[in-house]
Amino acid sequence: MEVNRVLEMSQPVPTTDHQQGLENIARFGFTVVPDVLSGETLKRTHEAVYRLAESERARHRELEAFALDIGETANNQRLWNVLSRDPLFEDLVEHPLALAYVKDILGWPALLGNLSGNICGPGCAGGYLHADQMFMPEPWPTTGPQGLNVAWAIDDFTEDNGATRVVVGSHLRNCSVPMEEMTTIETVPMLAPAGAMVVFESRLWHQTGQNTTADQHRAGLFAWYTKSYIRTQENWFLALDPQIRQFASEEMLTLLGYKTTGFGMVNGRSPQ
Repeated sequence: MEVNRVLEMSQPVPTTDHQQGLENIARFGFTVVPDVLSGETLKRTHEAVYRLAESERARHRELEAFALDIGETANNQRLWNVLSRDPLFEDLVEHPLALAYVKDILGWPALLGNLSGNICGPGCAGGYLHADQMFMPEPWPTTGPQGLNVAWAIDDFTEDNGATRVVVGSHLRNCSVPMEEMTTIETVPMLAPAGAMVVFESRLWHQTGQNTTADQHRAGLFAWYTKSYIRTQENWFLALDPQIRQFASEEMLTLLGYKTTGFGMVNGRSPQ
């Protein structure tokens, strides 16, 4: 308990107050919104994530290692094109609380760059420290982050089971992680109960944590939103289940690039 109290002092107190959450992101680089998913919704989402993971393993689709991961894929499974796999995941992308942060921090319209999953199992060695907008040449714009992650804690995120680790306040340095600090700078885990939404901006230095438990898995979903001029990580035009586009809301069409913003007009007008 004493260790947890020390850890909690180094990061924002979880809050459901949106304005406080924005202040947390400005100060710490992230905020934790508890109890966004609960009860039957959390149960069904948990089942959907692990069902997808089992299906991917059965088809040997997890063999290629992710560049930012350390160690074996068997202990640190990545899930791709998650949006196409279950309607529950569409609900997360469009969740009003998530989009409220997107609109206040990135502005609107914005794009959904990706929705991916990560299951950090026993023996997971973690990942390399990085910032999500490292693809941008430096110096970075001083007007704020170019992207925003909304992470959904499907299991509890704890110190021991591989919670995402961050360098608190590193977003204020407005640069990529210097090589000389890659392995020496202090990180802390983003502690979050299952069902929480963790919002962190794209300049924050972070990494997948190590799972030192014998029997716990830590699953999270990561929705990556960006300014409208940044190319999406997932090629939605090739990867997306057509039904999602067919029945998508106006906001979802905008996020996926099926509107003029981000990908341009068709014959002088928005294609949808």
